[in-house]
Amino acid sequence: MPTMKEIAAPLSHDRPRHDLRRELRRRRRALTLEQRREATERLCRNLRQLPEIRRARRVALYLPNDGEIDPTPLITWFRRRHARVYLPVLRPLSLNALWFVHYHADTPMVTNRFGIAEPMTRHGAHRARRLPAWALDLILLPLVGFDDHGQRIGMGGGFYDRTLAFTRRPGPRPRLFGLAHDCQRVERLPIAPWDVPLDAIVSDKRVIRPTKKADGR
Repeated sequence: MPTMKEIAAPLSHDRPRHDLRRELRRRRRALTLEQRREATERLCRNLRQLPEIRRARRVALYLPNDGEIDPTPLITWFRRRHARVYLPVLRPLSLNALWFVHYHADTPMVTNRFGIAEPMTRHGAHRARRLPAWALDLILLPLVGFDDHGQRIGMGGGFYDRTLAFTRRPGPRPRLFGLAHDCQRVERLPIAPWDVPLDAIVSDKRVIRPTKKADGR
């Protein structure tokens, strides 16, 4: 079993983003099933203590893939608190954008082109079954890497950045929490102009709340 010290050896922050992305994905895939299970338990415990999580009534989260930390144990907890849970769906006929579709036990599921389970597109096409991103209270999104300043990198497809670009403008918006294994932490990440800022980053070991930016976030 690889130790967390071996998995989380320091990374040079001046490496190109694609190199960082490849190494951080390798790190999370190197975790054993037991390490992932323990990380999931600690992550969910950290999340349940946060006031934004406890207040949320319309929550989007993701089904884990490629070693991503798993938020799905929270689904039952959210439903007990009468919160509605939504999943991201690749939006048809669009350039790397997402829908958020209500998810329950009877939701018909398919596997998308990335091998990730999601509600069937035809099911989600009905407006009554999905919610615009601005109307959600909270979105829990996966990360490939993060730093102590609240910077993050994703898989590189830009799906969340394009879908959530509106959060840079005034108006209603959800809280955005990025989730990751703590071994995906880097001393400092390079910033890209299209990166949508997060309100918090939560791992199995810490909660990071970025300092407010010049735009008041």
